Amino acid sequence: MSDSTPLGEFLRARREGLTPHEAGLPAHGRRRVPGLRREEVALLAGVSPDYYTRLEQGRETSPSPQVIDAIAVALRLDGEAHDHLRRLPRAAHLRGGAPTGGRDRVSPQLRQLLDSWPDTPAFVLGPALDVLAYNALAAAVHSGFRRFDNLARMVFLDPAGRDFHQDWARAAHSCASEIRAAYGHDPACPRMNEVVETLRAQSPEFAELWSRHEVKGKTRREKLLVHPEVGALELHFSAFTVNDAPHQQLVVYQAEPASATAAALAELRTVPATEARGPWVGVPHLG
Repeated sequence: MSDSTPLGEFLRARREGLTPHEAGLPAHGRRRVPGLRREEVALLAGVSPDYYTRLEQGRETSPSPQVIDAIAVALRLDGEAHDHLRRLPRAAHLRGGAPTGGRDRVSPQLRQLLDSWPDTPAFVLGPALDVLAYNALAAAVHSGFRRFDNLARMVFLDPAGRDFHQDWARAAHSCASEIRAAYGHDPACPRMNEVVETLRAQSPEFAELWSRHEVKGKTRREKLLVHPEVGALELHFSAFTVNDAPHQQLVVYQAEPASATAAALAELRTVPATEARGPWVGVPHLG
């Protein structure tokens, strides 16, 4: 993605996004950029400016855990970003990780579980937010899209995404941050790089968000959606790691009992499925 390393790119982006005031430093003189200088991060982390520069430039790729922790404090990283920083030096030595086919296969038991929840939208995601399998109600919830295949493509490249998400900016930020978190586990993953490069080329919004290097995994949050047929949906979602396929996540949407959203989901259950459920042959095309 650049001549630098994923570690160097992350450090540079987070340094440039942190002001002296936020870092507890006095801001003396005129600055060409708003962020910290390399020597300021080095000072805060207790390392030499030359060593920190080598980290950013990719000439040093094996910092000690103590150095990583000190830099995380200097850059004011939260827990998820700190964990991401810890992973990047290890990930630099990977060569593409697990084969794509292994990432895409959804076990028969998990597919059976999805189908056993006719009243609950549920689907399985791969690390690049590819939708690997889903039940009929999940398909109905997303029926306004051209394809229910990759959440990031649906948010950034499908025109339906901006109407489907009541807060599109939040959905876009979440997608970029979630892909960034997964990217840190295996920056050389071919599918991950295919998704990222396609989105960067076709969506200026994604390109800008990706350049921030912000990291956030899926959490329990409210989803505020607008379905083209049944209107507003207020859903709670949870994401679970699949133990026998830790690169996959099971995502489950739920509505409050006896709510307008519960009634809307009941109406959607009567809508015939327009697409067959996964597994996909290969991986979804983003074009």
